[in-house]
Amino acid sequence: MAPDAIPALLEQIDELLAEPSPREEPATLARLERTLTDGYAYALGLEAERFRLERRMSELAGELDDGNQELKAKELAQLSQRLSSNSSTLTGLRGTLLRLRAHATAVRSRA
Repeated sequence: MAPDAIPALLEQIDELLAEPSPREEPATLARLERTLTDGYAYALGLEAERFRLERRMSELAGELDDGNQELKAKELAQLSQRLSSNSSTLTGLRGTLLRLRAHATAVRSRA
């Protein structure tokens, strides 16, 4: 899933969190499951990205004494900003997915 896909995913989740009418529940349940799967896949991607960012930051920190320190410090700052943004997005997504999973459970119990 592309980084700019999170707004579309969150919009879809918001739509699904609205109560469906009883006649819409089977189709809604399928959409809920698909959206949960997409959301968890996106969260896994964010976690993998976080791991790569942390690994690169560690490498840079170990190399600060070698070569162009200014360039490495600049890259380190950029990585830190990306890591912070990633963490914020991941935290928000996890909370939203918990709400969606609870909603899916409620819909399943009515079906």
